Amino acid sequence: MSEDPMSSVRSPKTASPTDSAPSPADTRPVRPGPAARTWRTVRSSRAASVGLAVVAVHVAVAALAPLLTPYAPTVGDSARALLGPGADHWAGTDQYGRDVLTRVLHGGRYALGVSAAATLLTIALGTVLGCATALRGGRLDDALMRVLDAVLSVPSILALLVIVTALGSGPGVIVLAIAVVYVPQVVRVVRGAALAVVPADYVTAARARGESTWSILRREVLPNITDVVCVEFAMRASWVVLLISSLSFLGFGANPPTPDWGLMVAENRTAITVVPMASLAPIIALATLVVGLNLAADGLSKAWGVDRIREGS
Repeated sequence: MSEDPMSSVRSPKTASPTDSAPSPADTRPVRPGPAARTWRTVRSSRAASVGLAVVAVHVAVAALAPLLTPYAPTVGDSARALLGPGADHWAGTDQYGRDVLTRVLHGGRYALGVSAAATLLTIALGTVLGCATALRGGRLDDALMRVLDAVLSVPSILALLVIVTALGSGPGVIVLAIAVVYVPQVVRVVRGAALAVVPADYVTAARARGESTWSILRREVLPNITDVVCVEFAMRASWVVLLISSLSFLGFGANPPTPDWGLMVAENRTAITVVPMASLAPIIALATLVVGLNLAADGLSKAWGVDRIREGS
């Protein structure tokens, strides 16, 4: 019997599953971290870059305020009251003889400090509640949303005035009051974003593994809605800055002689025809900060494709 000619051809060795299948570490795509993705987005968006640059300038000026001016923000000289801009006082003095530019520079500390604390607390609580209601659903979701609808029906400034009148006007009370007013709005936005993630396969698999709600929220949901949370933070911060300044202007925010932009406008509005810069300087500072925050929010929103109206519906 002749030998089969094909028998001389060696058949390839059957690979075992361990030989052919690459390890998970080899196939898993390497994704940049949230900080790297955010930085890449900022660099690709001119509006976000300009907005964050303006905010960074405000933060730097507020931090270096004691080094940028030789005057004290709360000490006045009645002999030098209501002076116009000059070599000694670039923006003039107010009715108490205090240097206007010095108070504007130091006023950024109060505005940025209280606004940052209030915004961080608001976003943290709103994100946790929004994700939790989206994950749990059912009666918890319905009950919480009806409560939030009731809170949203009250005008923001009215709710703030009631809380501040009852508890006082300290920075801690203002931070808590702003969180109470704005958390419902953040919950609605974050919940809308989380509802698009909850039906995903990886969330279903995590639930099948028996992971806790907090673990699923932290590992599966939050990383996929980071863009929405960042945009909401930037947009909410601009509203918080305006609201805090409005409270100070109405007399429910910072107490005299604290350097605060809203308080400065309230104190100097009666002398606006004599020393207009005493009122215009804090208004310009407040406007540039709000514009910077809005530019950052709009730039990030467009770069990430975040539709805030759709997310909040």
